[in-house]
Amino acid sequence: QVQLVESGGGLVQAGGSVRLSCAVSGRTINVYAMAWFRQAPEKEREFVAAINWSRASTEYTDSVKGRFTISTDNAKNTLYLQMNSLKPEDTAVYFCAAGLRGNPKRDYAYWGQGTQVTVSS
Repeated sequence: QVQLVESGGGLVQAGGSVRLSCAVSGRTINVYAMAWFRQAPEKEREFVAAINWSRASTEYTDSVKGRFTISTDNAKNTLYLQMNSLKPEDTAVYFCAAGLRGNPKRDYAYWGQGTQVTVSS
C-alpha cells in the first residue's frame, strides 16, 4: 500500500501563488509516476499534471501550462505542485495520485484525501 497526504491548500487572491505538497509513504518501490488532479464543485475530477521519473517527463493540461509546475524531491518522498498566476477557475479540491495503472491522465491505484484551494477574484 502507498499512503498519500496532501497539504498546502488555502485561500489566495487571483494572480497569487500556492505550492501544494503530497507526502508519499509505504511501499513506494514500484511508484515511478505520480499526478495531480482537481475537482471543482459540481464538476468531475480532472487531470492537472503528471510526472514520470522513469521517462524523465512531465505533462500538463492545457489550462495550466506555463502557470503550474509539477516536481518531486530527490528522494521521491514528496510530490509538489507549484501554482502561479492563479485564477478563480483554479478553485478546486486538489488530489495527488500514485501507482500508474494505465492512462497517466486517469488511472492510478492510490489517491490522497485532497486539499482545498480557493482563489478569490
